[in-house]
Amino acid sequence: MPQHEQAMRRHFHQTAARHGFSVAPAQEAAVERLARLAAELARPAWTFPRPPRDLYVWGPVGRGKSWLVDTFYEGLPARRKRRLHFHDFFRRLHDGVTGPGARHDGQSAVDSALDELIGDSRILVFDEFHAHDAGDAMLIARLFRTLLDRRITLVTTSNYPPAGLMPDPLYHHLFEPTIKLIEERMDVLDVTGPVDFRRLAAPRPAAGGRRFATGLCLPPGDTALEALGLTVPAPAEATTVQAHLRELPARAVRGELVWLGFDALCETATAVPDYLALAERFGTLVMDGVPPLAEASTDGRQRFANLVDVACDRDVRLILIGSDPLTSLPDGQSLTRDLDRTTSRLAMLRRAN
Repeated sequence: MPQHEQAMRRHFHQTAARHGFSVAPAQEAAVERLARLAAELARPAWTFPRPPRDLYVWGPVGRGKSWLVDTFYEGLPARRKRRLHFHDFFRRLHDGVTGPGARHDGQSAVDSALDELIGDSRILVFDEFHAHDAGDAMLIARLFRTLLDRRITLVTTSNYPPAGLMPDPLYHHLFEPTIKLIEERMDVLDVTGPVDFRRLAAPRPAAGGRRFATGLCLPPGDTALEALGLTVPAPAEATTVQAHLRELPARAVRGELVWLGFDALCETATAVPDYLALAERFGTLVMDGVPPLAEASTDGRQRFANLVDVACDRDVRLILIGSDPLTSLPDGQSLTRDLDRTTSRLAMLRRAN
């Protein structure tokens, strides 16, 4: 159906023009492939001898991967599609497989959880797929096998090429079968290009715009905190707050605001599901005691990157009090791409104030 392919291609260029830019040369191949996929999805499912090929779009931070798949998703008909951030999807899948009432018969548990999450969707779009946690490696492997074996088209973005997933050399071998599956069953699109779109001038958030971009990075005792009507919590305000499956010590809970310490959030055994649970309940998260990440543990740096990622994706106002976390980052560590993304998102806080 060439008209659907042409319509999607036109949608990409019109959307770019509406936002004051044009599709970059490095993105053109992805636009063409996504437009062809839109035409394939426009056909009745029963006409396919096999489902359309799945797509894995990767490239460094700032190359417009999320914009590409979001624009593609918006241009599809409203029925039978689902878009989820991978953090959120995997948390919900994990709950469905391991939570109360879950089935405990291996692959069937994943099938049952997926039925609850995606229903009869014909296409599933993941943003920012990655694999760092060795404990989750097997569940992610089962997830991918199940998705690729169903008649569900999967489109995902990642900062990593497939071979770069699970970068920790101690655990990389655990993920190699999944990497092989991705390379065999998905079209891998590299959108690496010379333009880092984060460096281009962007309009300041308008009133009523994104809440995350109104956040702050402050040194201790900065008067900007009082200007916001925020005072350092008194000892009597100390409490606990329910995260995912654990309670966290909070310095204060004030309506839709929660105030926690860096050590409590990033240097204990917290995980993305905890940050998602906080994001669902609170619109503002204040975290004090933030050190330069060079002084944090490796796990602490990864948790901090995940926390910023969740806050941005779920549009939570993030106020960080302490040292500049990006000062003197260690060289050669395995989280370069995640911390690169964190750098750009923290820059949004600084530019907005």
